[in-house]
Amino acid sequence: MIIEFSLKNFYSFAQTQTISLNSSRLKGLDASTIKLTYPNKLELLRSAVIYGANAAGKSNFFLGLRVMHNIIINSASESQSGDELPIVPFKLDSELIDKPSEFEISFISNNIRYQYGFTATSSKIHDEWLFAWPKGRPQKWFMRAWNNKKNEYEWEMGSALLGDKHVWQKATRSNALFLSTAMQLNSEQLKPVFDWFKNTLRVSTLGGWNEKFSSLICTRDKKEEVLNFLKAADVGIDDIIVTKEKFNPASLPNSLPENLKQLVIKNNNDVNTYKIQTVHKNNNNELMLFDLKDESEGTKKLFSLAGPWLDTLDKGHVIFIDELNLSLHPKLVRFLVSLFNDPDKNTNNAQLIFTTHETSILNQEVFRRDQIWFCEKDNANATKLFPLTDFSPRKGRENIETSYLDGRYGAIPFIKKMEM
Repeated sequence: MIIEFSLKNFYSFAQTQTISLNSSRLKGLDASTIKLTYPNKLELLRSAVIYGANAAGKSNFFLGLRVMHNIIINSASESQSGDELPIVPFKLDSELIDKPSEFEISFISNNIRYQYGFTATSSKIHDEWLFAWPKGRPQKWFMRAWNNKKNEYEWEMGSALLGDKHVWQKATRSNALFLSTAMQLNSEQLKPVFDWFKNTLRVSTLGGWNEKFSSLICTRDKKEEVLNFLKAADVGIDDIIVTKEKFNPASLPNSLPENLKQLVIKNNNDVNTYKIQTVHKNNNNELMLFDLKDESEGTKKLFSLAGPWLDTLDKGHVIFIDELNLSLHPKLVRFLVSLFNDPDKNTNNAQLIFTTHETSILNQEVFRRDQIWFCEKDNANATKLFPLTDFSPRKGRENIETSYLDGRYGAIPFIKKMEM
């Protein structure tokens, strides 16, 4: 489970901006919270939504988390040894452009709370730190900081971190993370931290998923779950048939150049493809088959979404998704969010953080007031992230959608007259 994520000096983010899944003391929609006891006496939110104008920086916030994730997973790999890190600082402030970007996240893995972060430029990791709360009290496991005068790192290794710390330290390259390096060298104690990023945290756009994962689980034992998901969304499908097939070179168009055709055949020789058909009843109650490609964009999106969505709920993952409303009816967006906010369906405490422009769900029947966040740029074109609770809306009485569209909370586009 995620507690907080902070970002600084990255793309449109100049100063530190934080989204928090800590619930406030607000009353109402208590089912939308996760109440933890020993050793983590926390109450976390099951979901959070971010609203803001186009180009306000919402996608950059998700990009920051994706970059953090990718550096953790890949930086210790030998294939990345000479590569630059994918870091882009805030370029509209001359004092920040040459300084490192900062990423920090607090989360719970295997019932232990962690706080992990690092600062980096495209050429090196400057700082890195990890704190843990194994028994409810903080322990410093490690810290590293680049000393410009000495041209070397200064290290602090906590006594609570066990293993070949000095070996891991010496093996850590300047453009790699200690966490990732220690994991490659078999640190059992750091494995839950690394595995949380690798297996639990998911960052994607809706367009980033295709139908492959949903097709895969349909050919195993999850077809009924996918079908129930689609039926609950009321897209008019009575059944779905997924057939696994080997890649067929004959399916390639004749117009494809021969050298490119051979490359595609080589890269897909052992790849499974999926034939996906939907079943509908006609006016005589007879079953008719359709290819998925002939369905609406919304239906295709829902099928692509079904597998990852169900898998996230089943395994208690944390999912960040940009533009959830893309090609989806407002009621479908509400349906997707409700699966996370309902503890009877979200039994493993999965969490959803998403952006949307769909304001029909911006009400106190769907969200607690502390689940709603806004994103906008200030006069220096730097992104600011702030919660609805900053405005103290009245519980159950204030029409949040109307107030937002009227500009009470900011984070909306200011439309100017177009000069012709």
